[in-house]
Amino acid sequence: MTPNLVRSNTAKRVSELLESREGRKHLEGSGWRKGMPVVIAEPSESFTDVMGLASVHGSPVLLVMLDPRTSELCLVHVSLPNTALNAVDAYPSGFTAQSFVEQVAKEGVLSFRVKYWDCAAVAHRLPEYVPSQRGAHLSYRHS
Repeated sequence: MTPNLVRSNTAKRVSELLESREGRKHLEGSGWRKGMPVVIAEPSESFTDVMGLASVHGSPVLLVMLDPRTSELCLVHVSLPNTALNAVDAYPSGFTAQSFVEQVAKEGVLSFRVKYWDCAAVAHRLPEYVPSQRGAHLSYRHS
């Protein structure tokens, strides 16, 4: 008997995207690599906490969140902190994952730091994935 697993809608949609050859090709064009850790964030979650989880992996991560207004799957590539980057102020306490994703979308590429990091990292938003006719039946964009 297979146990019932509780999976969020975000996790389901990311899984479908990564299981699709077309979806992986789209992601690879923006810096994603097979085996890259995926960090799923809730919009209201503390950005510092989300980056704390990302830090555990010791590698670049794909930050994923569902936009609460549009249900769009938001994908952000986050690098490791790097001493070669210009120093930036840490984000304040109370800054949310949604605020960060919105800022990255506005800026395109963003250098940032959280309070526990000595140096900055870089984030960029991956373009929205629009499946071809063949992949349109999957739930990348639909809840």
